[in-house]
Amino acid sequence: MTFIPSAWYMDSSDEDQRKPHRLRPHQPVSLDELKKLGVFHWRLDADHFDSDPELRKIREERGYSYMDIITIQKDTLPNYEEKLKMFYEEHLHLDDEIRYILDGQAYFDVRDKEDRWIRISMSKGDLITLPAGIYHRFTLDETNYTKAMRLFVGEPVWKAYNRPADDFEIRQKYVSSLQGS
Repeated sequence: MTFIPSAWYMDSSDEDQRKPHRLRPHQPVSLDELKKLGVFHWRLDADHFDSDPELRKIREERGYSYMDIITIQKDTLPNYEEKLKMFYEEHLHLDDEIRYILDGQAYFDVRDKEDRWIRISMSKGDLITLPAGIYHRFTLDETNYTKAMRLFVGEPVWKAYNRPADDFEIRQKYVSSLQGS
């Protein structure tokens, strides 16, 4: 069983969202477990993202035609505090969410089949895809900084639907996809 060194089940503490929130005792989550949820992860060379053949191949195979780069830190992101609160609200999208960390660190939290939170620690070189319809949220870690590439199939759609959003067809399709795994 292969483990991402930094994916685990979360505790239920209301302490600062930027802390690790590891469940005690620690329960790591494997790549196989994440794949069963539709979450995929690659480790790439972020120092050469503009010429990386592996990134180019992933983009071509998955149709990621749009790309931009966002830096999330207090000095560069307008309405920083409000944006962080918005990113941390549990939500889903109608399309996959694809993020590639070019610098810094951050967390993606996703729900498992039993509705428990799994925290995925992302650092420079990590690329992740979250499937359309999965409940998730995003936050920085205690370094308060990340630079990420955002990838989309076609034109970007920035709309998030906060939970509850169970009536959306994409949510029902996602939940159905979990039945066989």
